[in-house]
Amino acid sequence: MKKYSCETHINHALDMFVVETMEFPIMDKLKEEEKLSTKCSYCEEPAEYIVSTK
Repeated sequence: MKKYSCETHINHALDMFVVETMEFPIMDKLKEEEKLSTKCSYCEEPAEYIVSTK
């Protein structure tokens, strides 16, 4: 599972990831080229982070 998040929603994304997966999330900053086409999972802003498990 992956969640994409803007700066505003990163805390919510981390919380929801734990609730939905019961796993410890890893937060990574998106590369510049990934930011251009990736939207936040909770709004229409460009995503800054990806929350996932490795």
